[in-house]
Amino acid sequence: MTQPPIPGWSTQAPGLSDLSPDSRRRLDALAPMTVPKGTALFHPGDAVQGFVIVLDGRVDVFLTGPTGRDILLYAVEPGQSCVQSTLGLLGGEDYSGEALTRSDSRLVLIPRALFLTLMDSDAQFRSFVFHAFAQRLQSMMHLLEKVAFTRVEARLAQCLLDRAEGGVVHATHAELAVMIGSAREVVSRRLDALARRGIVAQERGQVVLRDADALRDLAQSDS
Repeated sequence: MTQPPIPGWSTQAPGLSDLSPDSRRRLDALAPMTVPKGTALFHPGDAVQGFVIVLDGRVDVFLTGPTGRDILLYAVEPGQSCVQSTLGLLGGEDYSGEALTRSDSRLVLIPRALFLTLMDSDAQFRSFVFHAFAQRLQSMMHLLEKVAFTRVEARLAQCLLDRAEGGVVHATHAELAVMIGSAREVVSRRLDALARRGIVAQERGQVVLRDADALRDLAQSDS
C-alpha cells in the first residue's frame, strides 16, 4: 500500500542526512510504502527495478540451492542495503535470491534512473551506497566463514541465542536450518540432542532456552 509522500523521510535514513538539498528534494518526493510481514519483494530471475531503502522493519534475503535447500544470506534493516539490488543496478544482473519481509516494514524504492543520476551527481549519495555495499560484502564473508569452518552445533547455538526473545525462539526446525545454512533433518537431530541434555525444550513452532550458559559455551567451542 502506497502512502502519500512524507516530507523529509530522507533524514530518517542513516547516512543520507548530508545529501545536497537537490538530492534530498528528489528523494523526499518518493512515497514510502508500508509492506506487511511475509511479503515477497523479489524472486530469482526478476530484473532489478530500483534501490530499496528500509526505513522501518526487516527484510530477509535467501538463496536457494539446486536441491531446494535455502540459506539466509543477510537481513536488510534500517541503514543497510541489499547487495543484490546494488549489483543489479550497477552491473545489470538479475536477482539470484528471494527477499521476504520478516516484519511489517516501511520501504522506499529509488527507481533505477534516479539512482544512477544520484550516483553520478552526489558524492555523499555515492559514498552511502558504496559504504553500505562494503559492509554487506563483509557480512557475507563472515557467513561464508561460518558455514565453511564452524560446526553445525556451534552455529545453531549462536542462532538460538541471537533469536531468543524472553528465552524463547519462535521458529520451526526448517526456519532454523535456513538461518544457519543446514538441513532441517540435521537441525532436528541437534535440537533433540540438546533437549536430552536439558539445554533446550522443544514445543510446537518454538524452542525454549533452558541453559543459556551452556549454549554460549557451545557457540564459542569453535572460536
